[in-house]
Amino acid sequence: MRDFDVIVYGATGFTGRLVAEYLVTAYPGDAAPRWAMAGRSLTKLQSVRDAIGAPADLPLLTAAADDPAALRAMTARATVVLSTVGPYQLYGADLVAACVATGTAYVDLCGEPVWMRHMIDAHHAQAQASGARIVFSCGFDSIPFDLGVLTLQDAAKARFGVPAPRVKGRVRAMKGGFSGGTAASLKATLAAAARDPSILKLLTSPFALTPGFTGAHQPAGLLPEYDPTIAAWVAPFIMAPINTKNVHRTNFLLGQAYGADFVYDEMVVAGLGDMGRAAAEALAKMNPLASDKGPKPGEGPSREERDTGHYDILFAGLMPDGSRIDAVVTGDRDPGYGSTSKMIAETALCLVRDVAGNGGVWTPGALMGTVLRDRLQAKAGLTFTADAAD
Repeated sequence: MRDFDVIVYGATGFTGRLVAEYLVTAYPGDAAPRWAMAGRSLTKLQSVRDAIGAPADLPLLTAAADDPAALRAMTARATVVLSTVGPYQLYGADLVAACVATGTAYVDLCGEPVWMRHMIDAHHAQAQASGARIVFSCGFDSIPFDLGVLTLQDAAKARFGVPAPRVKGRVRAMKGGFSGGTAASLKATLAAAARDPSILKLLTSPFALTPGFTGAHQPAGLLPEYDPTIAAWVAPFIMAPINTKNVHRTNFLLGQAYGADFVYDEMVVAGLGDMGRAAAEALAKMNPLASDKGPKPGEGPSREERDTGHYDILFAGLMPDGSRIDAVVTGDRDPGYGSTSKMIAETALCLVRDVAGNGGVWTPGALMGTVLRDRLQAKAGLTFTADAAD
């Protein structure tokens, strides 16, 4: 048996601290997993431990992101390493390599598809051999979308006997911003693409995370449009380029369970009529991650802002005979911090307590699926529902 069920790596950062605080409050006393906090600075870790009310004897581990030997020693002690240290393309490669080498499960909040593809190419086979379960994108990007599509397809197969070949993800409501880490990751990705044109090809491909497979043509989702399925105007969704790739990887890992010609896109619902059109056109011109006014990595919204945030996402499944089936996912906190910190913590615990699974580079939907969905509904304030549309 390893020393710890979970090591929270990056616990002194804003999101890492929220994860640690969640474990303290949601799993007190005998319910607590065997866990530790880790980061570069022992002094900062001690400060966080005191500030969040964690037990005084909670273990603290130090390891720098660029010290492979220290990372390997740390990962060998854990069942799961939960990393909030991004941008992952700058700080994550050695940690993933250490987890793969030691057969340790790994979860993160990565929304960097090019780096994820590089990790798949470099480590998938070795992770299969070592038993390491590597799971990227375990926050708002992309669990609500990954499991939302899974929920819809399970309902479609139950009702119609086949999956929906066309699914539309539509963000109907969202209160709360993106994290500073998300903004930093996007900027790092764009800087890397400027240096290496091959990165742009992966960024723009819906199938960047499905090596050797390219499916049907996918909607670009780059322009505002009227969506007759929901009778409303929709606008580009900034997280779609990562979420859609993860959904296609889940389909790929599940042996094309959604169909080899599955088509999927994500957009933000802007509204009805002329006002909806104007709102969609305005949203299309905005880049909420481009401003320097947002949080920097390590910063974030107040507790009140996190607690009053929420989101509501519709998934509309269109069947060949014209029938439609819907699924809805909601979250009870702001997406970038409050909900994300609960999601990744519960994903790590799902790997510890609920799911064995084989090694490899996975998605949450492909590896944990309905088991994780049930855990998130029970513990993390998410809801997943599915019904035939009127």
